[in-house]
Formats: sequence, structure tokens, C-alpha cells
Amino acid sequence: MKKTALLLMIITVVSKIVGFGREITLSYFYGASNISDAFLISLTIPSVIFSFIGTGISTGYIPLYSKIEEKYGEEEGERYTNNLVNILLVICTGIIVFGLLFTRPLVKIFASGFEGKTLELAVSFTRIGLVGIYFTALINIYSGFLRIKGNYAIPACVGFPMSILLIFFIILSSETNVLVLAIGSVIATASQLVLLMPYVHRTGYRYQFIFDPKDEYIRKMIYIALPVILGVSVDQLNVLVDKTMASSIAVGGISALNYANRLNGFVQGMFVTTISTVMYPMISKMAAQGNFDGLKSSVSEAINLINLLVVPVTFGAMIFAEPVVRLLFGRGAFDAAAISMTSGALFFYSIGMIGFGLREILSRAFYSMQDTMTPMRNSVLAVSVNIVLNIILSRYMGIKGLAFATSISAVLCTGLLLISLRKKIGPFGMKDTVTSFGKILIASIGMGIAAYASYNFLLLRISANLSLIFSIFIGALLYFAVIYFMKIKEVDELIIAAKKKLNLLKNIQEEDV
Repeated sequence: MKKTALLLMIITVVSKIVGFGREITLSYFYGASNISDAFLISLTIPSVIFSFIGTGISTGYIPLYSKIEEKYGEEEGERYTNNLVNILLVICTGIIVFGLLFTRPLVKIFASGFEGKTLELAVSFTRIGLVGIYFTALINIYSGFLRIKGNYAIPACVGFPMSILLIFFIILSSETNVLVLAIGSVIATASQLVLLMPYVHRTGYRYQFIFDPKDEYIRKMIYIALPVILGVSVDQLNVLVDKTMASSIAVGGISALNYANRLNGFVQGMFVTTISTVMYPMISKMAAQGNFDGLKSSVSEAINLINLLVVPVTFGAMIFAEPVVRLLFGRGAFDAAAISMTSGALFFYSIGMIGFGLREILSRAFYSMQDTMTPMRNSVLAVSVNIVLNIILSRYMGIKGLAFATSISAVLCTGLLLISLRKKIGPFGMKDTVTSFGKILIASIGMGIAAYASYNFLLLRISANLSLIFSIFIGALLYFAVIYFMKIKEVDELIIAAKKKLNLLKNIQEEDV
């Protein structure tokens, strides 16, 4: 799992960097303004509406396909895939028709503070963007299909064409018409599917029109997916509350939350998503085969890897929230007020980084065993707390309060999931995990102190941006040096694997000579 995760991490880092180019371009031309708010809401509405169904279906798809393939073979698995694709396209048609009929009320639900020109822009953007739901549905299914077949790299690369095209259309919209933003987002979404399909065909898969809603596998998947859909609907209710409250707190509030969340998402995508993406098909097969020792080992390994990578980043993001936001977004239309709002939100989102990461891993562990009820119940409780905290904290902290509430609920959710998973599968190495976490925490605190001191020292001698870059580099070097001597299992295994790879390359070179 480590080797595949490392490859995906490299791809994801590059993809996220390109993706940040998209966010930086948007912030440069539109800042934290009514146009960026309207555009971001238009992206949020279709994703929220579809995620009620799409997330549940894509979550149920992988473990059920693994079970079908194990029992009946690939042909039956592909029949199930085609049937699911066609059913999903029909559902998407219904969603799009509903969205087109009730666009204005939907926008008001998601952003109650929108009025006048901002509201009209959001309505126009949303009507165009709804078409992208078709592409999103197919991307979810076919990305999962490729991962089952062992191809993790191509699904990880779909962000490249999307980000590049969006950058182009953002620039084009600034010179022509702002509606180009929405049209471009649909084209960019479609480009992801264009990238996937040749590789899907290479597996031998061929699309067939099969439409059987009464199929037993579809019924089973609905049974698996329904709690996920309910859980996601609760999560999306929280998104709705965040957005609509942000729209009332300040102009640009939605944009500030979005930019901060993107930075938080960069970490999640780079580390958490890559590890969970590799882990999920593996543990789904283990669960289908009854290999629970392997499942426990994989989950424990994933938790330790995320702690190793995310804890130091959490400290770094909290310490350098304002300099990072200024470095990435502080130009063009992104003014001092936008920097202040975004960096404040980033600081409080950072508190929950480890919670966001481990929640993803633990939820996948339950899904692999076709237990979607436990994460759903957990999600309802955590989001209920989140919404209450949103209302309370936003009164005293504004935009920062919304981010802080989200972090608190993520940490609470993770703690409850850990307890539930241990009850379900028994001990899975938590004693070793706590020991490793303590070592990682000590190394991260040392890293944070060194990086902060370096930044203040360098700030008197060179520019703020260069000071930040050098300080992060110094902190990272210190962190990896400290954990190298702390005898953490995952670190030792990675070092051994790296040494073997280097020795192999050395032997090949010597043979060539």
C-alpha cells in the first residue's frame, strides 16, 4: 500500500499545485467579491444536490463489485456497472430538471444573503452548471472501476485537464463575459471523463444499455448506500448552513471560506485521499474474503501514516496561516480584508485537520464491511453539534467561528468512530498508534518552534515570501530528522524500502558498466 500511496501522493501534489493555480487565478481576477461568491455557490449547489446520491452510490459500488467479481466473475461485475451507469443517468436527469425549475429558491436556500445582481448572477451560473452533474456521476463510477482494476494513477490525474481548462476560462471570462465562468466549469468537468474513458476501455469493459432497477445487486447497493446518502445529506446540510451564514456575515465571506477550505483540502487531498483511495479497494476485498486480520493491519497502517504526515502540517498551517494566504492569494483583486478573512478561517480549519483525515479512513473501514449505518449515525450527531456551534461561534467570531465549529465537530466525529470501530472489529493496534502519535506530536512541536523562530529571524533580512519558504524548509528538515531517530514503525519501513530501491538501482548501474 505504501508504494502505491507514494506514487499517488506525487501525482496528487502536482495536481493540487495546478489546482491552486486555478484558485489563485480566480482570486486574482475576482478576489473575494460578489462575482466569486456567486460562482462558488453555483458550483456548490449541483455538487451538494448530486452528492446525496452520488457519494452513497460510489461508496457502495466498490465493495459490492468486489463481492460480485469474487463470486461470479468480471462479466457479471461489468453488467452490474452498466446497469448502475444507466440508472444513475436517469436519476441525474431528474435532478437537473428539478434544479432548472427551482433554481432561484435553491440559490436563496444556499445563500440567503444574496440580493440583486449577486443573486441574478448565482441563478444564471447555477442553471448552466447543473449540466455538469451528468459528467460528475460517470466520473464517480468509472474512477472506482479503474481503482478496482488496480489503476490508481489515471483517476488521480483527472484534476489536471479540469484545472488547466478552468484557468483558461477564468482568464477568458475577465476579458469577455462572466457567464464564461459557468460554461467553462462544465467543459472542464467533462474533460475528466474524456481522460478516463480510454483507460476504462483498455480493461475490456464495454458499455451496454442495461436498465434493470429491480436487479438484486442494485437493491443491495441501495441498502448499503441509503445510510451513506442520509449521512451525506446531513453533512451537506452543514455545508448549506456554513454558506448561507457566511453570505450574511460579510461580502466575500463565502469566497474566504472556500479559499481556506481549499488550502485545508490540499493537505487532505495530498495525504488522506491518496492513502484512503489505495486502502479502500484493498480492505473491501479483504472484507469480502473474511480476512479481518489484514483489514485491521491496513487500517492501523493508514491511521499511522496520516498522523505522520498531517500532524506537522497542522502546526505549520496554524503558525503560518496569514503568510501562506498572502503568498498564494495576496495580489490582484484579493485585498487586505480578504487576506484577513481567509487566514483566520484557515487557522481554525487547521485545528481539525487530523480529525478530517482520520474520519475519512475510519468511515472507509466501515464501508468496506458494508456497514454504512455506523458512520451515518456518527455523522448525524457530529453535524448536529457543528450546526449548533456554527450559530453560537459565528456571533462572536464571524467567519472564523464557522471554521472553528467545523473543526470541533470533525475531531468529535473521529473520536466516536474510533470507539465504534474497536467495538466492531476488536483491537487494531491503537496502543502502538497512541505511542507513535505522541512521538509525532513532540517532533511537530519542535518543528513549529524552529520554523517560527526562523521566520522571524529571516524576516529582518529578506522578503516575507522568501522567509516563509525557507522557514517551512527548515521546519520540514528538522521534523524528518527527529522522527528518523524516534523509531516509528512506518518511518523505519519507508527507510528500509527506500534503501532497497537505491541498492537495486545501484546494482543495475554496476551491471550496465
